[in-house]
Amino acid sequence: MASLFSKKGKAVLGVDISSTSVKVLELSHNNGRYQVEAYASEPLPQNAVVEQAINNDEAVGEAIRRALGRSRSSAKQGAIAVAGSAVITKTVQMPGDLSDDEMDFQVRAEADQYIPYPLEEVALDWEIQGETEGTPDNMVDVLLAACRSETVERRKDAIEYANIEAKVVDIEAFCTERAFRLIEGQLDGSEIETVAVIDIGATMSTLNVLHQGKSIYTREQLFGGKQLTEDIMRRYGLSEEEAQRAKLEGGLPDDYESEVLQPFRNAVVQQVSRSLQFFYSSSQFNDVDYIVLAGGTSSLPDMAELVQDELGVATVVANPFVNMTLSQKVSANLLNNDAPALMIACGLAMRSFD
Repeated sequence: MASLFSKKGKAVLGVDISSTSVKVLELSHNNGRYQVEAYASEPLPQNAVVEQAINNDEAVGEAIRRALGRSRSSAKQGAIAVAGSAVITKTVQMPGDLSDDEMDFQVRAEADQYIPYPLEEVALDWEIQGETEGTPDNMVDVLLAACRSETVERRKDAIEYANIEAKVVDIEAFCTERAFRLIEGQLDGSEIETVAVIDIGATMSTLNVLHQGKSIYTREQLFGGKQLTEDIMRRYGLSEEEAQRAKLEGGLPDDYESEVLQPFRNAVVQQVSRSLQFFYSSSQFNDVDYIVLAGGTSSLPDMAELVQDELGVATVVANPFVNMTLSQKVSANLLNNDAPALMIACGLAMRSFD
C-alpha cells in the first residue's frame, strides 16, 4: 500500500477527489520555479462521493481517466489525499538513536493506544519531525498518522482504474500547508504568523490554521457552494444542471444578486466567522493575521472584500499559480478560473519536489 509519507521520487500527478469533481495537476520544477505541465477537471456523477467518502470507485476512476485524457499528461504515478477527518494524527516522543526498523516497531506498538480500530484494519505511517524540545536525552518528535485501510484503498482503486499507480497518499491539511508556501509571498504586511486557510467546496468547508507555516488546527463543516445551487433551483424552478450552469455563466433574472447571491455570500461570511470562533475557543489564539479563501465558492464576486469588511481581517483569494509558468498544453483562463479550488491538487503535485 502507498505510504502516507512516501519519499521523493519521479514527478507525480496530483489527483484531488472532491465531492463533485476530480482535478488532475502536473507540475515541473526547474531553476527554483514551478511550471504547470498539465491540468484538467472533470465533474463526478451525483453521489459518487458523499461527505468525502467514495461510494462508486468505478465512476470516480472513469472521471479521473477522462480528466487525464483531457490534460494530455503522460504521468504514470499519482498522489491522492484523504480528508483530515478520516485520519488520526498524534505526535509521540521516541529515542532518536533507533534504526528505521526499530522505530517502526516501536511506533506501531505505541499506536495501539491512540487508534480506536484494530491495527490490521488501519493504514499507518510515521515521520520524524525533529528533536524534542526540552529533553536532553536524544528524544525526537515522531508524527504518527493512521487511517482506515478501506478509505485509502477506495481512493487507490479509483486512481488505478485510470492506470495511474498510487505512489503517494497524503492528508489534505498537509497539502494545503505545502501549497500555502506559494501564496505566502502574496500576503501584504509584516509579522504575519497565523493564517486561516478556509477552503469552501461544493458541500464541505475546511478551516486549516497555519502558524509559522505549520498546520496547527483543522476543522470540517458541512457547508458549501451546493447550497447556492439549491437556492437558485428553488427560486427559479431550474434543474440542478440548469442552476449550476446559470451560476457559472450568468443569465439569471435581475433579482438574483439581491435575493439569492447576497444572502448566500452573507452565509459564507457567517460560516467563516463561526469556524474561526471554534478555533479561538479551542486554542490559545484569539485572532489570526490573515484569511486565505480557497475552494470554488471563494471565486464569487467580492467574496474576499466582504469577509475582510465584516471580520476586520485582511483577506485574499488563493491563487498558487501566480508565479508559475504554463506549458502550451494548459489553458491560462481555465487554470486562473479554477485556481482557488486547486490548493489540494497543487499540494499533491508538489510532493515530488520536497
